[in-house]
Amino acid sequence: MRHDESLPPTPRRRPLRLAAAALLCLGLAGCGDGGGGTAAAQAGPSGGAATTPPATPSPAPTKAAPSPSKSPSRPPSKAPSKTPPAPDGPLSGTTVVIDPGHNPANHLHTAEINRQVDIGTGHKECDTTGTATNGGYAEAEFTLDVAHRLRTLLRDQGATVILTYDRDRAFGPCVDERARIGNKAHADAVVSIHADGSAVGNRGFHVILPASVRGGGADTSKIVAPSRDLGTRIAGLFVRSTGSSPSNYIGGKTGLDVRKDLGGLNLSTVPKVFIECGNMRDPEDAALLTDPGWRQKAAQGIADGISSYLKG
Repeated sequence: MRHDESLPPTPRRRPLRLAAAALLCLGLAGCGDGGGGTAAAQAGPSGGAATTPPATPSPAPTKAAPSPSKSPSRPPSKAPSKTPPAPDGPLSGTTVVIDPGHNPANHLHTAEINRQVDIGTGHKECDTTGTATNGGYAEAEFTLDVAHRLRTLLRDQGATVILTYDRDRAFGPCVDERARIGNKAHADAVVSIHADGSAVGNRGFHVILPASVRGGGADTSKIVAPSRDLGTRIAGLFVRSTGSSPSNYIGGKTGLDVRKDLGGLNLSTVPKVFIECGNMRDPEDAALLTDPGWRQKAAQGIADGISSYLKG
């Protein structure tokens, strides 16, 4: 990856206040302990498109991997989209990386995104197409919309905001490059935005936290605790902003899940979480995800969680 921007060093955050983070759970049962769910029982944000709802409801999301096409090649390296911060604000001096999941054009480059990349503990597809609502609203369009709203909210508080991509490349970036963008920026916080593709009746949001992983090029030992703090705060304030409930199918209704199979988390050296804002395959959740007003509330909840974390 070529990244020509010169980023200033990030000042130290004040010590984490984990007790305060617990108070922000706002009634999420067990959120301070971290959610369960195994990778084998779930397809995560790196899954492919689900073009039709599953015939029989099950707790497993349905993001199937795309089929290969011709002419594979590496995605072009691009400098990530960086937005100048407001002159002053409570988040001045901090850097936040927003990672909109997938890319709306990935389905046109299936061979390229099927290319295997090293995620530290194994190999996985470069990227995937994501899911969509039954009405055709793509996850990749949802994630970009929320990312733009979130960028504005954080920039207005003085944060320097970097997007891993912003319609500036034909496909990708690959999951390993997404992690490197946050690492190279020395980000204070990274949030990857997604929406799930599970069965009808599976509703609610969940925040995915990095597991303790050490192997190959992956070592999350230094980011597990701060990432949990970040994720817990986002989960609690997402509830307050959107009125949504924690997932009823992943995480034991805590709104939190821990994964060790996601390259974007495994390869991160800075605090990072994923958020699955809802299930695109459930009609009730889909009605929220396709509503611009609700997407603004979602961005506000994520921004509030990030702000709370950065302020300590």
